[in-house]
Amino acid sequence: MFYCGVVFVVALATILTVLAFEHFGGYAPCELCLKERYAYYFAVPATLVAWFAASYRMSGAVRILLVLVALAFMCNAALAVYHAGAEWKWWPGPSTCGGGFDLTWGQGGIVDTPVIRCDEAAGRFLWLSFAGWDAVVSAFLAVVAAFGATRRP
Repeated sequence: MFYCGVVFVVALATILTVLAFEHFGGYAPCELCLKERYAYYFAVPATLVAWFAASYRMSGAVRILLVLVALAFMCNAALAVYHAGAEWKWWPGPSTCGGGFDLTWGQGGIVDTPVIRCDEAAGRFLWLSFAGWDAVVSAFLAVVAAFGATRRP
């Protein structure tokens, strides 16, 4: 139950922070940023269900959910490493990256619609971009979920 709680709290805090940066901070997500959120959107409700299942002594369901969460975060960590590497220009980013803004029609038209590139970091904190921090957090959550799946109730 402890591991479900840790993954739930950290994943929820992370996705809420990301959404706050987007909606209140003005940081627009690129295509890869949006894809990197899928693991969090899956993990938050899945770990909540696992926590309830653990309280009802359904250890098989808890283990299955934690393994699925661990796999989701392993895939997400790999995607975030790819994204961060593209931002550092270690390899090319996706050629189809167009950004997370809808086209605006009207006065400024398409000219005023910003294009958010996947190979440019919006900012860095302690030398890591948002994608770099996502790789760190996703790897941590994958380890915690996998470790929790191996524990006996």
